[in-house]
Amino acid sequence: MMKHAALKTDIPMLDFEKPLAELQKAIDKLKSHALDKGEDFGEQLKNLQLQYEQNCQAIYAGLTPIQTVQIARHPHRPLFCDYVSLLCSDFVELHGDRCFGDDRGLVGGFATIGNLKVMLIGHNKGKNVTENIERNFGQAKPEGYRKALRLMHLAEKYDMPIITLIDTQGAYPGLDAEERGQAEAIARNLTEMAHIKTPIICTVTGEGGSGGALGIGVGDIICMLQYSVYSVISPEGCASILWRDASFAPKAAEALKLTAPSLLQMGVIDEIIPEPAGGAHHDYRKTIDAVRDAIIKHATKLSKLPVTKLIDKRFEKFSKIGKFQQ
Repeated sequence: MMKHAALKTDIPMLDFEKPLAELQKAIDKLKSHALDKGEDFGEQLKNLQLQYEQNCQAIYAGLTPIQTVQIARHPHRPLFCDYVSLLCSDFVELHGDRCFGDDRGLVGGFATIGNLKVMLIGHNKGKNVTENIERNFGQAKPEGYRKALRLMHLAEKYDMPIITLIDTQGAYPGLDAEERGQAEAIARNLTEMAHIKTPIICTVTGEGGSGGALGIGVGDIICMLQYSVYSVISPEGCASILWRDASFAPKAAEALKLTAPSLLQMGVIDEIIPEPAGGAHHDYRKTIDAVRDAIIKHATKLSKLPVTKLIDKRFEKFSKIGKFQQ
C-alpha cells in the first residue's frame, strides 16, 4: 500500500485531486485540535490516513491520459533551474549559437552530476510571467537548437556524456523563427545527434511536445518521469484538427498514447522514472534524486561501449520505432 505522503497545501489542486485535499485538511485540522486540547485522536487519525492512502492509490493508479497531461503541465512542476540547483554540484552556462543570438528558452552548459562531468541541456521555462516572457515559455527558436547542437559537438570533443531535459509544448511557431529556419534547425539536430560520438541520455521531465522536444530528444536512452507526456502534438491541437473542437482533447489524449506506460510498451522510451505521490511538484528532492540515479546508471553503462557500437545501437533503436507486426 502507498505510504501516506501529504500533498502540499500551498500548491493549487487539480480537479481530480480535490478529494485528497479535503482529506488532508481534515487530517491537519484533527492534528491541530489534538495539540490544542491535549486529547488523543490517534484512532481517528489512523482511519483518516488509511482513507487518504486508499484514495491516493486509487486516483493515481487510474489516471486518464488527459489527467496526466494536467500533471505534466502543473505550474509548480520542477523546471530546468530546479534541476540545476538540486541535480548538479556545479553548472557553467554557455551562451549563443555563434550565428544569431542566445535563446533563453533552451539553456545548456558544463555540469557535474555525482562524479560525472557532463554537458547539460534543457528547455528553460519561467516561474512567473516575467520569466516566461524572457524565456518564451520554454519554446525554443532556431538559435536555441543551433546553440544546443554547438554544445553537443563541444561535449563530443571532450568526450563528455550529453544529458538533455525535455519540457516544452513545442518549438516556437512565430514568423521570426520560421524566417530563421526553425524546421531546418530541428532537422539538422536530429541528423547530427544520430551520429554524435558520445553517450546521449534524454529525459522528459514535463511536457514533451512535437519537434520542439525532438530537437534535443535523439539519444541512446530515453527516460520519462512517471507523470510526464511525450507526443507529436498536444491533445488540444489534435482535437482541433480531427474534430474541429478542442473540447475533444480527452479523446485525443487517449488516441495519442502520450503517457509513459504507453510509450514504454511501444518501445519509444527505455525507462519510467517514478515520481512521489501527487507528482513531482510535491517533492522536488525525491524526484530529482531519482533522475540523478537514472542518469548515473545509464551514463556508466554507456561509457563502457565502443563508439562504433554506441552509434550503431542508437541507429538501431530509432529504426525500430513504428514497426509493428499484425
